[in-house]
Amino acid sequence: MTSNARSPSPKRANPASPSSRHRLGAWITENEAAIADLRTEFVRRARARTTTTPLSPTVARMRDCVLDDPVRRMDFSLAISQAWDDGHRLGFEDIDTLMQTIDYVVTTAPAFDTKSLIVCPINALLDWLMCMPSGYACFRDPEFNRCMQDVLGQWCQFLSGPDSRGFLNTRAPDGWFCPAAQTRLGLEAFEMDLSRPFGGFDSWNAFFTRRFKPGARPVAAPDDTRIVVNACESTPYHVRRDVRLRDTFWIKSQPYSLVDMFGAAHRGLAAPFAGGMVYQAYLSAYDYHRWHAPVDGTVVAAYRLPGTYFSEAEPEGDDQAGLNDSQGYLTATATRAVVVIKADDPAIGTLACLFVGMGDVSSCVLQTERGKHVGKGGALGHFQYGGSTYCMIFEPGVVRSLTVDENRLPHDKPVKVNAALAILTDAE
Repeated sequence: MTSNARSPSPKRANPASPSSRHRLGAWITENEAAIADLRTEFVRRARARTTTTPLSPTVARMRDCVLDDPVRRMDFSLAISQAWDDGHRLGFEDIDTLMQTIDYVVTTAPAFDTKSLIVCPINALLDWLMCMPSGYACFRDPEFNRCMQDVLGQWCQFLSGPDSRGFLNTRAPDGWFCPAAQTRLGLEAFEMDLSRPFGGFDSWNAFFTRRFKPGARPVAAPDDTRIVVNACESTPYHVRRDVRLRDTFWIKSQPYSLVDMFGAAHRGLAAPFAGGMVYQAYLSAYDYHRWHAPVDGTVVAAYRLPGTYFSEAEPEGDDQAGLNDSQGYLTATATRAVVVIKADDPAIGTLACLFVGMGDVSSCVLQTERGKHVGKGGALGHFQYGGSTYCMIFEPGVVRSLTVDENRLPHDKPVKVNAALAILTDAE
C-alpha cells in the first residue's frame, strides 16, 4: 500500500493558527510563510531528483517502518491530514513525498540566510506534524526513532565530510563567512583562517563545532572552587529547586524527573540529587557548541542515552513553538549525554551535566570518560549540528545563589561558557 492520498481526519474544534509564541534559540524563523515556502521548495527539489535517485537505504528503512506498520501509517497519515485541515501549508500531502524530501535534505548542508533563518530544515519539515494530535505518538514510537537516528547519522556523516562545505565561503547572502554572518556569529573570536579555502575547515561539522581563540572565554575564578562556571554558551531557560527522584515530567509545568533524566539503569547516580536543584539553558543556532567542565573533579560517569527525536509535550498544544517550549520534557525523553563529576571540593559533592539533542542531527559527542580528572573549564564534549539544551544538576543545599535572575526566565541573552554561574552556600 502506498500513501499517495491524504487520509480523512476527524473533525477538530478550534484548529490551530500560527501563534505569537517566541521560538527560543533562533533555530527557525517565526515567519511561518518563509517556513512554508522553504518546505515547498524542498519538495520541488526532491521530486525533481527522485526520477533518477532512489531513496538512500536509511530513509528507505524509515519509510518502510512507517508504511508497513498499520498503526504508524495511520498516525502519520492522520497527522498530515490534521495539519492540512488546520490550514498549514506543509508542501507535501503524503508519507512518500515526506520521505523523498527528507532524503533530499540529508544530502545538503545549511546555508546562512538573513531572511528566513531556517537553520534546522528537518525540524521545519516536521514542524506541524509534531504537534498534531496524531503526531505525538508518531515521534515517540521506539522503532521509528531508531530509524530516525540512522537517518540523522547518515546526515551527520555527510556533514562531517568535504562535500558539506559548499556554503563555507564569503559570498553574500548565503555564505557563512559573508559580512552579515561574521557579525551575527562573532567569528572574529574563533579559530579560523579566511585566507584559506573553507576557512581552513574540513567539513561543515568542523565549522559548527569551531573553537574559540585562546583567551576568548576565560575561566571565571579558576582558583576558587566555590564558584561553579557555565558548561555551555547558552541562554538561561528554567530553574527548579527541590526536584524529585521521579515526577510527572509530561504535564504543563514539566517538572524534572531525575530517574528519567539519568535513565532507569542509573538510578544510583540520580539518587544523591533528589531534593536538589536543576538549572537549564538552551543553545542558539549561533552559539559555541562545545561543553566544558563546571568544576574541578573526577568524572564518575559519562554515557549517552538513546531517546526520541522531534517529540514534544502535548500540553504545549498545536503550536509550532512547541518543541522549543518542551525543554523540560526533553530532558527525560530525548537523546542525551550525561556527565557526572565528583568535585574536588567536598562542599559540592557530585555535580551532573545533562546535554540534550533537540532537533535535526543534535548528536552528543563525549570527549571524557569515567575516572578522568578534569579541571574547571576543561573539555567534556560537544553537540554536532542541530538544536540543543543542557542542564546542570546540584545536590541539595549546595547552591547559595545563581548569577542569573531566577525570576525573569527564560532570559534573552546567553551566559558565556566558563563564566560564573553558581555560588556555593558557604562561600564568603
